[in-house]
Amino acid sequence: MAFTITMMSWSIVEYGRQMAASGELSNAMEAVKWGTDYLIKAHPHPFVLYGEVGDGNTDHYCWQRPEDMTTSRQAYKIDPNNPGSDLAGETAAAMAAASVVFRHHDPSYANELLSHISGEILCTV
Repeated sequence: MAFTITMMSWSIVEYGRQMAASGELSNAMEAVKWGTDYLIKAHPHPFVLYGEVGDGNTDHYCWQRPEDMTTSRQAYKIDPNNPGSDLAGETAAAMAAASVVFRHHDPSYANELLSHISGEILCTV
């Protein structure tokens, strides 16, 4: 998900004028914000980043709505005791790229994104 947010953000930076001309810029920015809002929620404390909820193997064997699932919904996180440099790095990249997108449209949100990567995520590796 973080990779997708990074790519969408750079697409807006590179092709924002064309997206605006076609009436799609606000939709693209809304999609990026939806993703970065999720990443912000996944980073509830300094040096903690949640990367997965549930078990991908057992989840994919269950064909019912999530509300009815009885399988484990364990959350997996990276922190100083459980490193994950790939997840931390891509999440930081997504937040940094999105901050460029929102720098002029919503500076406070851009700053919030940057505050989540100012040493806190990267220090979890």
